[in-house]
Amino acid sequence: MTEQHIVVIGAGYAGLAAATRASRRHRVTLIAPEARFLHRIRQHETAAGRPEDRPAIEHLLRGRRATHLQARVTELDPAGRKLIVDGGPAVEYDTLVYALGSRTAWHGVPGAAEHTYPPERAAELRRRLKEAPRPGTVAVVGGGATGIELAAELAEAYPQWQVRLVTADEVGGWLSARGRAHVLRVLERLGVRLYEHCRVSAVDADGLHTVRGPIEAGVVAWAASVEPNELAAEAGLAVTPNGQAVVDQYLRSVSHPQVYVIGDAAAVTVPGVGTLRPGCATALPMGSYVGKRLSGATSKPFTFTYVAQCLSLGRRDGLLQWVHGDDSMRPTVFTGAMGRLAKAAIVRGVMSGLR
Repeated sequence: MTEQHIVVIGAGYAGLAAATRASRRHRVTLIAPEARFLHRIRQHETAAGRPEDRPAIEHLLRGRRATHLQARVTELDPAGRKLIVDGGPAVEYDTLVYALGSRTAWHGVPGAAEHTYPPERAAELRRRLKEAPRPGTVAVVGGGATGIELAAELAEAYPQWQVRLVTADEVGGWLSARGRAHVLRVLERLGVRLYEHCRVSAVDADGLHTVRGPIEAGVVAWAASVEPNELAAEAGLAVTPNGQAVVDQYLRSVSHPQVYVIGDAAAVTVPGVGTLRPGCATALPMGSYVGKRLSGATSKPFTFTYVAQCLSLGRRDGLLQWVHGDDSMRPTVFTGAMGRLAKAAIVRGVMSGLR
């Protein structure tokens, strides 16, 4: 195999996994604006004041034929096989791995971007809660995994604050009956007040405006959902209506086969499983696969199957929800200390998987 210059943009779970593996055979440039890895599935812990696990990207690449260019990509030119970064010259490549992931979606809600703390600003949320002259109410918007973990962590870490969890659907509504029941019991024990079927229509300095009336909150955390970066669409890659790049069975762009797209940025459909949901659980295997494919370790199509979902519910409790291969729920769950330990083990395994 002829040595290539592989450029990976994005230093999340997918991008780092691809870079470390592709560098076994090729020269790799990893482009990302941050100096340290953002451990996204631990941002709720950061908000609660737990020690951050954010190793330097250069440290994660140590011993590899890979370098980190700390810059932000502003333009892609797939036809010319080059890209533009802010404050620097064009970067040429033989093969591009697009792994820009996703970001918090505001869904056009007035005031959401201005008056809330998304997971990307977890450290700022921590400072806001700790430095407030007096405790009050903090509202978490979003009843998915991110919102549940954040609400539980905040309620346990800041018992002087009143925590509200607001969602347009049901809290943990995708889980099995046993799994959802456990989540609700833990949130009740922690004093979290739930507002289900309560869509947010606007946010201001006083709190939330919802279809069920106003909810006063001195601090609002936004954990509703995510959306892909628009750079793929701007570069002319074929994308779905929500902006994810359409890829083939090898995770290559169907419109630009010299570009691999992985992680939350890609719309990946696996036979017998369906379209994969965004998240670390799917991003890391995609990055590992592309890195191995580029290094010549595999030539087979990408395959994937789900095994479990896990939630941390504060420092003393957790949930491990077993699922079928297509991510549909099984009735079996592990809760309490066993669920917490399972989640902690999975998180530790993620860091090992990056290398």
